[in-house]
Amino acid sequence: MIAKLAWKNIWFKPLNTILSVVLLTSSVAIITTLVLVEKQFEEKFSSNIDGVDLVMGAQGSPLQLILSSVYQVDSPTGNISYDSAKVWMQHPFVQKAIPLAFGDNYRGYKILGTTPDYLEKYGAEISEGKLFEKNFEVVIGSDIAQKLSLKIGDAFFGSHGDAAEGEVHDHYEYKVVGIAKPTGKVVDNLILCTIPSVWQMHGSHGEEENPAHGEEGHVHIEGEEHHKEADMTLDEPGMEITAVLLKFRNKMGIVTWPRIIAQNTKMQVASPAIEVNRLFSLFGIGISALQYLAYGIMLISGISIFIALYNTLKERENEFALMRVNGAKRLQLLKVVMIESLLLCVVGFIFGTILGRVGLSVLSNSAEEDFKMSFDPYEFIWEKEGTLFLLTIFVGFIAALIPAVKAYNLNISKTLTNA
Repeated sequence: MIAKLAWKNIWFKPLNTILSVVLLTSSVAIITTLVLVEKQFEEKFSSNIDGVDLVMGAQGSPLQLILSSVYQVDSPTGNISYDSAKVWMQHPFVQKAIPLAFGDNYRGYKILGTTPDYLEKYGAEISEGKLFEKNFEVVIGSDIAQKLSLKIGDAFFGSHGDAAEGEVHDHYEYKVVGIAKPTGKVVDNLILCTIPSVWQMHGSHGEEENPAHGEEGHVHIEGEEHHKEADMTLDEPGMEITAVLLKFRNKMGIVTWPRIIAQNTKMQVASPAIEVNRLFSLFGIGISALQYLAYGIMLISGISIFIALYNTLKERENEFALMRVNGAKRLQLLKVVMIESLLLCVVGFIFGTILGRVGLSVLSNSAEEDFKMSFDPYEFIWEKEGTLFLLTIFVGFIAALIPAVKAYNLNISKTLTNA
C-alpha cells in the first residue's frame, strides 16, 4: 500500500522525476560500461600474451612491436632477416620460437605466415579440416569462418597490405583446409598459412615490395624473382620475416636479451608484460577520469532528487496531515518519502544497466570493425555492479533523509490551521 502510494507520488511532478531518472541512468550507464570494458579489455590483452616472454622484431617503438605482433592491431616496425633471427631462435635459452611473416589480407582480415606452433600457443584446435601443410593452404579463425561464411575447400585471393580495398594478388589463390575452434583470442580473427606462402606470394613482385616503395613491415624478397611453379621452403636464403614470439627456459634470457640484442644486432626485443602494463596505465587514466565524471553526475542526480522531494513536501504537507488524522503513523510518512527516493534510484539503476550494455554493444561493433576486438555486453560483474547498486541506493537514502525527517516531524495542528 505504502509502495503504491509512493509510486503515484513520484509522478506528482513528472518533469522533476524524469530529470532525476535521466541523471541517474546516465551515471549508472557510464560506470557500467567502463567496468565491463576495463575488465574485458584487460582479460583479452592478458590472455594473448600467455606463453610469450619477449617479441623480437625490427627496431622502433617497443609498444608498436607488441601491438602489431601479439595483438595484430598496429602496423609492424619493419622486417628482420630470417637467417639472423634463426641464430637467436636456436639459442639454448629459448624454449620455443614462433616466427611471424605478415602477408596481405582478405576483406580486412590479416593473412599471417607462421608455424603450427602459433595455433598451439593459443590453444586453437582444429574443429574442421586439417592444419596447413603446403604453401597457400590456410587455417582460418572461427570468427572469420562465421562472418565471411567460409568453409573447407573455399578459395580466395588476398589483397595487398592491410587495407581491404588494396590491390588483389590474383597470381596465387589461398585454399581453406582448416577452421580453428573459437578461443576468444586474437587467433579467431586471423588467416594462417606457412611463411613460404607469404614469400612466394610476393616473390614475383620484387620491385613492388621493395622497402623504398612497399609498406613498412610487409614481407618482401630480396634478390632474384621466383616463379609460380617453384614452391618455396623455409630454407630459402635471404628471406625476411616480421617478428618472432619467444618463450624462454629461464628468466636469464628475459632479463639480458633486450640489451644483448640491441647491442649486437639491428633488431630489438620487447617485453609484452612491460608494454601492456604501460598501456593499462595510460588506459586506466582515461577510465578513472570518466568514472569521476560519472560519480559527479550521480551526485548531481542525488541533489536533484533531494530538491524534488523537498519542494514537493511543502506542497503535500496538507496531504500528510490528513493522512495522520486518518490514522497514519509518523513512521509511515517517513517510509513514503524514503520509498519514493529509493524507487527513483532503482528505476535509474535498471535503465542505466540496460543503457550501459546497449552502449557497450555499439562500442563492441565499432572495435570489432576497426581492431577485430569485441566485448560481451551480457556479462555481469556481480561484485562491482552490486557495489554500484548499493551506492545508488545510498545516494537515494541520503537525498531523502532530510525530507523524510521533516515528514516524520510534521505538526498536524499547525499544518491544518494554516491550510
